[in-house]
Amino acid sequence: MKSPRRTFQIRAAALLLMVFFTACGESRQPPPVSSLPQREDFHLFLLAGQSNMAGRGKVSAQDRELHSRVLSLSKQGEWIPAVDPLHYDKPVAGVGLARSFGITLAGENARMTIGLIPAAAGGSDISAWKPGGYHGETDSHPYDDALARARRAMKDGELKAVLWHQGESDAEPELANSYEENLRNVISQFREDLGIPELPFIIGQLGQFPGKPWTEWERTVDRAHRNIAEADQNIVFVTSEDLLPMKDRIHFNAESLRRFGGRYAEAYLGMTAPQPDS
Repeated sequence: MKSPRRTFQIRAAALLLMVFFTACGESRQPPPVSSLPQREDFHLFLLAGQSNMAGRGKVSAQDRELHSRVLSLSKQGEWIPAVDPLHYDKPVAGVGLARSFGITLAGENARMTIGLIPAAAGGSDISAWKPGGYHGETDSHPYDDALARARRAMKDGELKAVLWHQGESDAEPELANSYEENLRNVISQFREDLGIPELPFIIGQLGQFPGKPWTEWERTVDRAHRNIAEADQNIVFVTSEDLLPMKDRIHFNAESLRRFGGRYAEAYLGMTAPQPDS
C-alpha cells in the first residue's frame, strides 16, 4: 500500500506534467490547412510595423479558437488557422490586432477567406523598413522579409492591403522630423516592389494612454500619420482613442487590440466600399 506522502508526490508530478503539456498546447501552432479557396476569394493582408502590430497582449482561450476562413502564413511559409500569437518576432509575442481584423472581415462576406501575413518586428524604427535595412533586436531584415513573405502569399491569393502600426521608435528628437518623408518612401517602395501602385495602407494611431501624455515627438509622428492619410485616398488613419495599455504603458492590452482590429476592419471596409454615383 502506497504511503500518503508517496501518493501526494505522484499526484503532484502528474499535475506538473498536465500544466506543462497544457502550456505547450497553448503555444503550439495548428497544422497546415489541407486546401485553400479560389485565388479571387482569398484576400491577403500584410501585417507590418513594430510590437503593437505584432501584439503583446495576454493570450486567452478565445484567441486560440479556430475560424475556418481566417488563416495565417506561418514562419515556415504554410497556411494555418489564425490563432494568437500570429507573430514570432520575439518570445513575448501575444495577442495582436490582426486576428480580430480578419474575423470581422470574414463576417462581412461568406465567400471571403482572409489570409494574414505576419511580418512586424518589435522595436523596429522606420530605417529598418527599407530594402537592406537590418534590425538587431530581432536579427531580421524587416522590409526584405515582409516583401518575401508577401510574395510567397501572393502565389495563393490577392494582396488587398498593408496593415501598419509603427512609429513609437521614431518618436525621438533626432528621428521624428524625418518620419513623414521616410514613411512615404516605405509606402511607395512596397507599392513598387509588389506591383500594386494603389495598394491600400491602413495606419493605426500610436497609443494614447492615461497618465502618459504625448511628447512633442510623438505628436510629430501622429501628425505624419494623419498627413499621409489625408493626401492619399488609398490610405486611411485609424484612431486609438479609448484603447488601454498593458502595465508597461507601451503596448495595448489584449482587449484593446481586439477592438483595434475591428476598427482597422471598419476602416478597410469603408475605404473599399462602392461609392454611390454622383
